[in-house]
Order: sequence, then structure tokens, then C-alpha cells
Amino acid sequence: MESLTQLYKIGMGPSSSHTMGPRKAAEQFAAANPQAASFKVTLYGSLGATGKGHLTDYAVKEGFEPRPVSIAWEPSVFLPKHPNALRLQALDKAGHLLTEKTVYSVGGGEVRDDHFLPEHHQSIYPHKTMADILAYTAKNRMLLWEYVEECEGPQIWEYLTTVWHTMMRTMNRGLEKRGVLPGSLGLERKARRYLHSAEHAPAYLRRKNNLYAYALACAEENASGGEVVTAPTCGSSGVIPAVCRLIKEIYEFEDITLIHALATAGLFGNLAKSNASISGAEVGCQGEIGVACAMASAAACQLEGGDNRRIAYAAEMGLEHHLGLTCDPVDGLVQIPCIERNALAAARALDCATYALISDGEHRISYDDVLATMMQTGLDMKTDYRETGKGGLAHFFKKNLLRFKRRAVLRKIRTSKPTK
Repeated sequence: MESLTQLYKIGMGPSSSHTMGPRKAAEQFAAANPQAASFKVTLYGSLGATGKGHLTDYAVKEGFEPRPVSIAWEPSVFLPKHPNALRLQALDKAGHLLTEKTVYSVGGGEVRDDHFLPEHHQSIYPHKTMADILAYTAKNRMLLWEYVEECEGPQIWEYLTTVWHTMMRTMNRGLEKRGVLPGSLGLERKARRYLHSAEHAPAYLRRKNNLYAYALACAEENASGGEVVTAPTCGSSGVIPAVCRLIKEIYEFEDITLIHALATAGLFGNLAKSNASISGAEVGCQGEIGVACAMASAAACQLEGGDNRRIAYAAEMGLEHHLGLTCDPVDGLVQIPCIERNALAAARALDCATYALISDGEHRISYDDVLATMMQTGLDMKTDYRETGKGGLAHFFKKNLLRFKRRAVLRKIRTSKPTK
């Protein structure tokens, strides 16, 4: 497994696979072809199907600036190695082809080439399964975050400190803003309103309302193209920050305690990325929200005093109970159902941590087992349910989209009226 610096990435939303990855591919291809006068990019499969709603074309153009680029959309063509494929072509002044390359955006902002080789990052973790990690840490009487430090070196804490501070800034921005999110749906921002409601709610509801507000704040910032941390993806970037912030407020933890929890959460995200997938286009939303819930469950369990076995149990439950979750963004936007899923997955993460804490840590299904199950489940899914905008909620709302958009326009008019 690679460093956690390759899992927790700081970048612009709304999608790590549809914006961060393609932009990186464009930047790398542009740098490798300084002689080119212009470029052409063809977006295949999921990138072609939902790329407009995910702002893929804008991300690609930014990667090639200031040189011009034309974009072709091929939503019905799926290349065999990954559903998020793009072909990059460099052209001379006469428009003749100089060179071309096919790459794949595999989730979390990572790009692989036509030989399906990952970017050249050193594998620094000696163990490849959670079972091996648990055995090693038990033998050496080591906590999971201490294992991360042993593998990564103490410099990882500086990076994860930056990650935590970025998460908090994203959340704070989202809590301050109001109005309507960009895009065809005219979806209203709700985080600020939910936070206000929490202040006036009964004590037993206040914490959960806060949790929802925190998750919505990050997810809404992501939907508007703001700066977020992939955890493990942009579309699931609100789950871990919300859980960690709520627990920090309850227990008044120092930041370093939260940062240690991010390290532990990162282990589970890294295993998902290495042994399964965190790409919604490959395995559905179980690979994004499901893995985010597993990571947040692990973080919460550690913060509340769980040992390594209970932490692994919490993470296993967080993913197990998201198995089969489809990726069906309405009108190709990372808004419905993505934003609400962040809030509800954050709540489920706390439930998983609590359940694991009152157990003895023993469980029949391991985290490694549920990762293998998630991958197979994703491969068994129809393409319609893997970020193509053809199935699920996307299909239902496509039939009603005109009516939905009219409502959005009216809502935008009402919210834009100046207040007295």
C-alpha cells in the first residue's frame, strides 16, 4: 500500500474521479507534449455519461491552459480496463496527430495508464490485509496509528495536520454559506439552517443535528467545486470530518488525537483502494460512501477507546451495511443523493463504533472479507447503477426533470430576492 498522502488528497470538487483525475491527466500530458499546438480529449463511459454534471470538461481545459482543447463525449463506449477512461491526443498547428495516450481515472484522484500501471508511488506498508496488520500490531503491542507512524515515519503527522485543518476550513465555509448550489437542480444549501436548528433542538437531538450540519457543509462545498479532502473521494468527503469534529467537541480532544484517528481511518481506506475499489464508476457508491463510513467508524471507535479488534469490527460494519449501494447521481451532479448520503453515513459510523465498543471485538465477517464482497458486488452491478446516470434515482428523475428544474428556477428566484 502507498502512503496516506496518496489517499487523503487536497483538491477541488465535485469529484475526485471526474475532475481531479482528468485534470491531473491533462496536466501530465500537456507537460509531456510542449510542442503540441492543441489537444483533443475523448471521454468514455462514466466520464462521458456524467462528466458534464461533474465539470469534467472544465477540469480538462484547466489542465491544458493556455493551449486550446476540444472535447468529445462517448458515454456509450466503455473501454475494458476501467469505466472512467479518457483518450488524450496532441495535435500540431495543422491539426495532425502527434501522439496519443489512453488513461483511466480510477478514483481518489489517481490516474493509471493504458498498461493499467498505477502512478509511481512507493509501497511503504509491508502488510496487505487487515488480518496481517492486526496480527502484527497484536504481536508488537502496537496501536493502529502507531503502526502508521512506523511505516510512514513521523513526517506523516505534518501532512495529516494539514489534512485536518483543511477539513475544518471546508466545513466552516460550508456552515457559513447559504443560497443555491450551482447546476440544473437548483438545490438549496442546508448546512447553515441545520446548524441553526441544532442550537434550538432538545439536548438529545442537538448532537445528531450538529453531525448532519457538519457533513452537509463539506458535501455542499464539494458540490460547489470548493476545496475538499478526498476521504476517500470528493463525493464522500463529508463523512469523516463530521464524525471527528463532533467527537472532538464532545470530549474536548486536542487536534493530535483527531489526527491519530485520521491515520487509523486511512489504513482502512488504503486497504479498500488497494484490494478493492473506491471508484463509484467501478463498484457503485459502496466504494465511496461505504468506504468513507468504514473509515469514519474506525476513527470514532478509536476516539472512544476501542482496541484494534473493535476498531476493525466497526469498520467492517460500516462497509458491510452499505454493500450494494448504487451510484446514481441525478442529472450527473454530485448533489442528489450524494449530499444526504454523507450525513446519514456519518450517523451510521457513530452507530457502528458504539456497537463495536460494547462487543468483545469478535465477528465472523472480517474487513478483508467485506472488501472482497464489495468488489464482487460492484462487478455484478449493471452498468446503469455505476455512475452512468442511467439507473436508480437518476433514471426516475430524468423522466421528471423538466418539472424538477421549473421548481428549482422558482426557488432560485425566491431566494435571490433582497431581504428588507
